[in-house]
Amino acid sequence: MDDELNNTRQPVSDSLTTLTYVIYGLHAFSAVGGILSPAFVVTAFITGWPSIIAVIINYVKRGDTRGTYLESHFRWQIRTFWFALLWVIIATLFAVTFVGIPIALVVAWLAGLWVLYRIARGLLRLLDDKPMPL
Repeated sequence: MDDELNNTRQPVSDSLTTLTYVIYGLHAFSAVGGILSPAFVVTAFITGWPSIIAVIINYVKRGDTRGTYLESHFRWQIRTFWFALLWVIIATLFAVTFVGIPIALVVAWLAGLWVLYRIARGLLRLLDDKPMPL
């Protein structure tokens, strides 16, 4: 709680806020590219150029967000990307066996819903000028 309060005390430039919206938009664009099924959402999210570009921007501009509430959004976006990749790897490992294919589909499907949730929740908190929880 104290960390959230500390992150909201620093002023934030409009351009950095806009960039944060753009990054959420790039992630959303990639995820929506796989909207045929939540299982495809997660794979489109981690392999789509918009998401890859977004996570690169996250890392390049992360220092500019230090001490602001946007720092938590950048952390949220970066973690979403890497955990989505982890879930795809886990699903792939299940899929290499015939018996594990149903489990792989469930893991990928749930990971896709999770990615959509993280994008939506992040955008809603950003709209309210609130930091993301730790």
